[in-house]
Amino acid sequence: MSNEKRNALGKGLSALLNDSVSVMPNKNAQSGQVTETSSLGSISEVKLSEIEVNPFQPRTEFDQQALADLSASIKLQGLIQPITVRRINAHSFQLISGERRFRASKLAGLTQIPAYIRSANDQQMLEMALIENIQREDLNAIEVALSFQRMIEECSLKQEELGDRVSKNRSTVTNYLRLLKLPPTIQASLRDGEISMGHAKALLSVDNPATQIYINQQIIKNGLSVRRVEEMVREIQHAPSKKEGKQPENLNFQMQKIQDELASKFSTKVKLKVGTQGNGSIEIPFLSEDDLGRILEMLDW
Repeated sequence: MSNEKRNALGKGLSALLNDSVSVMPNKNAQSGQVTETSSLGSISEVKLSEIEVNPFQPRTEFDQQALADLSASIKLQGLIQPITVRRINAHSFQLISGERRFRASKLAGLTQIPAYIRSANDQQMLEMALIENIQREDLNAIEVALSFQRMIEECSLKQEELGDRVSKNRSTVTNYLRLLKLPPTIQASLRDGEISMGHAKALLSVDNPATQIYINQQIIKNGLSVRRVEEMVREIQHAPSKKEGKQPENLNFQMQKIQDELASKFSTKVKLKVGTQGNGSIEIPFLSEDDLGRILEMLDW
C-alpha cells in the first residue's frame, strides 16, 4: 500500500478536507476580485465581512480571555493557521473550521483572513465541524462526548465508523459516550473541571444516581483522588444487601413523589414504607460516618 493511500485511510480532518475537492480562488491584483482556479494547496485572503459562521458548529461557548490572548497574538504575528471555508456565492463564504481564529481575528481588527476554500455539502460540513471540534486540545470530555453523539445520530455512523473518522479505537469512543449517562450535575462537574475523566469513569460503575451524586460531592469537597473513589465504589459494590421476604406494596403517586424529593434532598436513595393504616417509616441509608454526619447536619441534629 502506498504512503498516499495509507494516509487517506486516517479519515481524520485532513482526509475530509482532501485537496482534490478544493476550489481555490486567487485574487486578481488589479481588480481585487477573487477568481476560482484549480491551484491545489493554495491559501486565499477572504474578507471577514463575507464569512458567515457554520450553523453546524457544535461549540457555542468560547473562553473570552483565551480569545483576547489569541487576538493579541494575531495583532503581533498575524494569523499563522488559516481557517477553512466553503464558497456560497461570489462574495459569500461559510466557515467550516477555525471559528476561534475567526472570532479572534475580528477582535484584532483584521478585515481579511487567510483561508482554505473547499467544496462541501451539508453532511460534509457537519462532519468537518465536529471532527475539527473533537481535535481541539482544550476540549473537555463532555464536549467530546456530545460531539461523538452528534456524529453518530446526525451522520448515521456506527461507533466503529466514528472511531475511524476521529482516529480513536471503539473502546475510547464508548467510554466518552458513557459519560452522557451520568446525572447532569456530574456532567457539569466534569465539564467545569471539578472532577477528572478518571473520576467520572469510576462513578459509572455505581448503579444508583443518588450515590453517584453523593460521591461526586465528596470528590469536590475533599479533593478525593481517582484511586480513593475507585475504593469507595468497590466498597459499595461489595456491601452485603438486605434480602426482604415480603416486597412492599407499590407507592401511590403522591408518596412516590415524596420519596423522590427526599432522595434528591439527601443525595442518597431514600425508602418510604407506608402501611395500610397510613403508618410507615422512612429509611435514609448512609455510606460512611462522614455521610451520616452530613445527613444529620441537614436534619439540624
